Amino acid sequence: MNVGRGTIGMIAGILMLILATLGYLLSPPTFDPAPLAASESFHSLPPQPANETRPVAATAPINTRTVMVPARDETLKAVIRYPLTSGRHPAMVFVQGSGSGNGSEFDQQAEWLARAGIVTLAYDKRTVGYSFPHRDFSLLADDALRMLRVLRQRPDVDPARAGLWGVSEGGWVVPIAAGTGEAAFVVLVSSPNVSPMRQVAWALNEQLLRLHAPPGVRDLLTRAMGGVGFEFLRHDGVPALRGIRQPVLALYGTDDPSIPFVESTDTLVNALRDGGNADYTIRFLARADHAMRIGGGPYAPAYLPTLANWIRDLPGTAEPAVALAGATPVQRFEASDVPSAPWYGHTTILWLTLCLAAVGYVAAPVTEMVVRLRARDPRLQTDLERWPAIRRRLRRMAWVGLGELAAVIAFITLIVLFSVNQAGAWPAVQAGWLVVRLLAVVMLVQEVTAAAAVMTALRAGWEPTLWQRCVLAGVLGGTALLLVTAAYFGLFAIPW
Repeated sequence: MNVGRGTIGMIAGILMLILATLGYLLSPPTFDPAPLAASESFHSLPPQPANETRPVAATAPINTRTVMVPARDETLKAVIRYPLTSGRHPAMVFVQGSGSGNGSEFDQQAEWLARAGIVTLAYDKRTVGYSFPHRDFSLLADDALRMLRVLRQRPDVDPARAGLWGVSEGGWVVPIAAGTGEAAFVVLVSSPNVSPMRQVAWALNEQLLRLHAPPGVRDLLTRAMGGVGFEFLRHDGVPALRGIRQPVLALYGTDDPSIPFVESTDTLVNALRDGGNADYTIRFLARADHAMRIGGGPYAPAYLPTLANWIRDLPGTAEPAVALAGATPVQRFEASDVPSAPWYGHTTILWLTLCLAAVGYVAAPVTEMVVRLRARDPRLQTDLERWPAIRRRLRRMAWVGLGELAAVIAFITLIVLFSVNQAGAWPAVQAGWLVVRLLAVVMLVQEVTAAAAVMTALRAGWEPTLWQRCVLAGVLGGTALLLVTAAYFGLFAIPW
């Protein structure tokens, strides 16, 4: 007896409700950051003092030298730019943000500062001991200190005015290096100061709000983040901030979509005060983004003059008349931790599930080949009417399952690229989310129809061989695992 389409549709609908309920019961608490109630001090910041942004004559002749600096397990290339004017000069090392890269990203500002009378060093980031899942901020701090020592040994550098500059991830690295006391000053640019997990989650939430993404997109991504076991994501940078004894200049942009700049400032101020350091200057630059540029183009007008004047006028600028000044920063939501996933939501279990599903899908063509080689089996002759139709369903199921995995990976990649480039179109997010969810539903319907076809064939007297049972178990079981995984990540959530 064949199962009608209406019955299949009803069964699929019931299973969808069950999967939606299962996903609700299995999933960790929802990530829903609360609106930030900023202190009154951020609503009435005084303007930046005019002497901090006074014009700087960046016209000195300079020279460039490339050096190779031994570090732990590898040698790093560094480029030093230095003015050809006489005397000893202040100096600064650029410490990079996240990701791999080389010192060339600092070429423009490094050359400008050198022409303003400040020796600069920009170096290539290490490739040994640093990767996406494994980041040792203490190791990166050691690299920064080695570069600082290179500058301090130069005859044209005043060691008492040689310091460290760190951007973004460098805000977790530079304070560790500063704790040794070798740096004369610290510059923090777009420094998160909260944990990497909170920073990434805040930036993700801001990006999804800007793209008008459905709430389910945020649930999918934060549940994935909650299952990641990267140790560096829970890094607490506050102890290192408390250990800074040098003058600190912290610069933030009011159009930075990557860090919670108000909470970052609060964390920095409280940590420095707890450590007994009152020598800090914090400035908010209007319309500046994460890289201190305006819309990804030229640097904010006040950025380089503020940096150069502060460094050149030390130690006089160490104790500013106004600690916090500049444009008014507006941070809409708190930087909240992503809830940790339960044990079955960790990446290890996820990868195990995907591997089991993949094994089930791979078992189908392998078993089919074996069955064909054993075509002399008399029982195979009775399967010519039933098995080919069932086999076609199983093939479609496998392709849809693989397509769903590819769609999810492509969708997450799309969101990441939009976040990194600080751009994107909301229709692309809506369309991507619709495709991911529709494929999950198609996968569910195919599971039901294939199971119904098998049950009908069995009732009609079909006796599958051992190899055919392996194919059925592999494809149907693998798809079932993917459906449960999809339920955990909210692909069957209601409202749909």
